[in-house]
Amino acid sequence: MKQKFDAILQPEQAVYLDNLLPESKNILAEMEQYAAEHNVPIADREVAWFLEITARAMNAKKCLEIGLAIGYGAAHLAIGIGDESGKVLTIEPSDEMIEKAQNYLARLDLLGKIEIVKGTALDVLPHLLETFDLVYLDAVKEEYADYLKLCLPLLRVGGVVIADNLLWGGQVAGEIHSEKDTASTLALRDFNKKFINHPQLKAQILSVGDGLGYGVKIK
Repeated sequence: MKQKFDAILQPEQAVYLDNLLPESKNILAEMEQYAAEHNVPIADREVAWFLEITARAMNAKKCLEIGLAIGYGAAHLAIGIGDESGKVLTIEPSDEMIEKAQNYLARLDLLGKIEIVKGTALDVLPHLLETFDLVYLDAVKEEYADYLKLCLPLLRVGGVVIADNLLWGGQVAGEIHSEKDTASTLALRDFNKKFINHPQLKAQILSVGDGLGYGVKIK
């Protein structure tokens, strides 16, 4: 257990760490601005960097993303892969988001490394036959437990699963802010326990972004 004064990242510390990150440039910065202006949920900047660094560090060749949105997370995964033969397979049900993402990814010259599958993850995942090095969950919070159940058989031993928004604005550890967040918060509280204690994973929840789950498949 950490000392009480160090148990929660303080606001000034969060600002300091955020300011240390290099500024996003050109199209990635444009994507961040669009998401902020149009209330599109994309990964926090530090989460996107974490995805890119992790893919690069583990020499990932094939990544699976659940929740494309405008392609921000997929772009960082694709950049992290580096190898031209590598691939990010991403699942997204919204035609509007797919069209927007395709435009951005084409301008980033990454579209050739990213395969977009239209549909809901719970419909698509049972039909996938590939094996992945890294899985990234960032979609419907109430479905996270089901995503994990369906994704683990597709993840190689030694592969990594990353799950975003596990603190859900602090609500999983405290009071629920509004009635509309109740279902998501309760689902994430349950998921977090299963994730940390999953017999196939060595897992931790990091104070990165809005709470980032990081697990390595051990069997």
